[in-house]
Amino acid sequence: MLVETFPVGLLQCNCAVIADPASGEALVIDPGDEPARVQAVLRRHGLRCTAILITHTHIDHVGGIVALKDATGAKLMLHRGDVPLYEMLDVQASWLGGMLAAPERATVDEHLEHGDVVKAGAVAAETLHTPGHTPGSLCFHFAGAEPLLIAGDTLFAGSVGRTDLPGGDFDQELASIRDRLLTLDDRTRVITGHGPETTIGRERRRNPFLQDF
Repeated sequence: MLVETFPVGLLQCNCAVIADPASGEALVIDPGDEPARVQAVLRRHGLRCTAILITHTHIDHVGGIVALKDATGAKLMLHRGDVPLYEMLDVQASWLGGMLAAPERATVDEHLEHGDVVKAGAVAAETLHTPGHTPGSLCFHFAGAEPLLIAGDTLFAGSVGRTDLPGGDFDQELASIRDRLLTLDDRTRVITGHGPETTIGRERRRNPFLQDF
């Protein structure tokens, strides 16, 4: 499994390209901005993006969707609970005081639910619904000898996602982390929505928000 992550845009959202080199098929998760850079990564590895997966529809995680979708023909997939946020990108832009312009919206091809599996060749992403940061927040789990979690803004190194924006719920977020993420193997590598990566074991031991668990 090929894994390449890199921060994009003004708010440095971590975009991830997860691929099966044998088939050349790839998933792109949270192309928040800089779609040309995302496409350059795909070309460098000789990959074809078959699906665009969105952990949540805050403006900094969705800004590059239209250009990437138009260039690749990939399906756009997200949770229906985040559709209202996706439909108010102009309002989200106002929350940031004009720092980001509201991007164009792409048509959603498929609504993901908890337990759904999205494949790219032999690579399989299990969908985990983890509401709290937003109602439709998702994490994507890749099982195997080197397990991987794409956590969006649900879990960070030493912290958890903010819940003070519309649709946020702190208690629900902690419950999502407890019930859906802390059940994973401690070895699981966690790529967060912003900032450095971590592991489930490290957050279980050290994250101050999780010590009651």
